[in-house]
Amino acid sequence: MLTRRRFARSCFAPALLLRGMPSAQVSIACIGTGWQGMNNVRSFLAEPLARVVAVCDIDSEHRGEARAAVNEKYGNSDCLAFHEFDEVFARRDIDAVVLSLPDHWHGAASVRAAAAGKDVYGEKPIAHHFADGQAIREAVRRYRRVWQTGSWQRSLPLFRRACELVRNGCLGRVTRVEVGLPGGYNDFEGNAKLDTPCAPPPTLDYQRWLGPAPDAPYAPARVHKNWRYLLDYGGGLLLDWIGHHMDIAHWGLGLDDSGPVEVSGRGTFPRVNRLWNAPAMYHVEAKYAQGFTIVIEGDESIIPRGTKWIGERGWLWVDRSGIDARPRSILDTRLGPSAERLPVSSGHHRQFLESVLSRGETLTPPGVALRSAAPGYLGLISILTGRAIRWDPARETIIGDGEASRLLSRPLRAPWKLL
Repeated sequence: MLTRRRFARSCFAPALLLRGMPSAQVSIACIGTGWQGMNNVRSFLAEPLARVVAVCDIDSEHRGEARAAVNEKYGNSDCLAFHEFDEVFARRDIDAVVLSLPDHWHGAASVRAAAAGKDVYGEKPIAHHFADGQAIREAVRRYRRVWQTGSWQRSLPLFRRACELVRNGCLGRVTRVEVGLPGGYNDFEGNAKLDTPCAPPPTLDYQRWLGPAPDAPYAPARVHKNWRYLLDYGGGLLLDWIGHHMDIAHWGLGLDDSGPVEVSGRGTFPRVNRLWNAPAMYHVEAKYAQGFTIVIEGDESIIPRGTKWIGERGWLWVDRSGIDARPRSILDTRLGPSAERLPVSSGHHRQFLESVLSRGETLTPPGVALRSAAPGYLGLISILTGRAIRWDPARETIIGDGEASRLLSRPLRAPWKLL
């Protein structure tokens, strides 16, 4: 039973209390309603515990599409539409926000949301740079917010089963882990060659889109979907996917509070156009104090997509397409009543909503997401500097390399800041 007293234990529960809780639904605003943003709009519209009351985007086409979808679902025209997220954060009748923004916006938007008393469902990777993720983690802690990262594989039974088998010693001592991710430059928008500066379309507030990133002329190949290939806004497919299969690798090994001690990487930078500068293909090796190495590979002909743990007694692989092991009998293992069990999720979006109502922790809070993404951040730094990075996972610092340490963060264009 949800009570006023239960909510009063949190720093904020403004909309819920003002509406005279208890309430059966969480009022949601979806901020960023483009590609992944529309997927999240539809997911929350399907949840009985959610009521999507507002959408926000600096592209009027995206905003209009999302508002139409919400109004169609509810059979009315009540959905509010906003241009800038500050307008959303100022409203006391919105409980939680869904942030589906380009990576360079994650830090500033997430910290502001938490400070405004909003619970947050934020897309992966948690942040553009490691320091941004630290700021998000601190803001969520300081303002006692609920946070769920979009690393939704933890909510699928297949991945949970695989991780439970590894955690319970079915492979014996793990000696190596292979994480296969996509690589290359997928031209999602079909505009890779449109790299010549030109006027932005009237539907897009381009300066607001840039936000805390350095000023740069508009070109179609710079924005929507393909922004991930520019280091000012993303980290290529390495950081685009690190929050999925690397997250599962850590989950299976019980590394939610730890990380590697040394990371090295190499990558390729094909000249597709004059803008894209993130590594297309990549190979990263992360060494851990426990004695194993996690290899992250962007070439699926070398390491298939998914997570593969290799141990003294065999190996186990899991992906969205299935699960396999050698010997196959590993998959038939029955875990006893004393076995270590992982949390069972009712669904990633629903588990977030349940946590908002209960004030409990989600499957992918910011600290977990930051640790899962750390090998990606450090791997990218190694690729850019051309040398191995020594890492102190307890202090979350790079050891003995000032130049590399500076790449853990970035200056934000005025007037934006993290805290």
